[in-house]
Amino acid sequence: MLQALRIAATGMQAQQLNVDTLSNNIANLNTTAYKQEMPAFSDLVYQNYTAVGAVTSSTGTLSPTGMQIGLGVKVGSVYKLMKQGNLINTTNPLDLAVSGRGFFRIAMPDGSTSYTRDGSFQLDQNGQIVTKDGNPLDPSITVPSTATDLTITGTGTVSAKIDGTVTELGTITVSMFVNEAGLENLGDNLYAETEASGSPTDSELGANGAGTLSQGFLETSNVDAIESITRLITAQRAYELNSRVISTADEMLSNLSQIR
Repeated sequence: MLQALRIAATGMQAQQLNVDTLSNNIANLNTTAYKQEMPAFSDLVYQNYTAVGAVTSSTGTLSPTGMQIGLGVKVGSVYKLMKQGNLINTTNPLDLAVSGRGFFRIAMPDGSTSYTRDGSFQLDQNGQIVTKDGNPLDPSITVPSTATDLTITGTGTVSAKIDGTVTELGTITVSMFVNEAGLENLGDNLYAETEASGSPTDSELGANGAGTLSQGFLETSNVDAIESITRLITAQRAYELNSRVISTADEMLSNLSQIR
């Protein structure tokens, strides 16, 4: 009975983390380019009362299945689903969405490089294209104050009219990773390279498997609200079932303690 209490406790802990993860997904339903996270569960080590294939008699018969009792569950990992989100039209010329693979490179104040799918860019006081936190796009692109009709092509070429002449201002490139789910979440829609993600491969948009840009669009969160609510209900029911196991085991222990 005590073992049942411990096993049910692992189930409740696992479902609590599951609910925490689902809550974070739902909270980020409207976060630009947010990638849904999913917990992966693993069963815990087993107690072998009778090993599979153990000799069960003097004549050499073997146990076909043995007797193994599990000790519960754990959350093995929480991984990101990097599938493409939908694109919404904002009509803002500095809003950019990547259709396909690739991350914008962002130069951070400490000299490091972060990566993002959030293309809601703005201009700073110097005309640089920056994130909403003021961190510049890498490579840096500056739009002169006299520029009009800013145009960004699907392959990342940035141009504008200056004194009536179309002038190319620079080219936006992206970085790709072998294992995108291995990137580290930094918050503020930013990711950092890790050993698990592999080193970034820089590429022109529309080349070498990289996606293309859509100007005046933003990528939405890839969280499915209906699926998330369904998973939340399932997690709640699983938590309740584990709680019921604890109550049942407690009642059985109480009955045992009353035996005279």
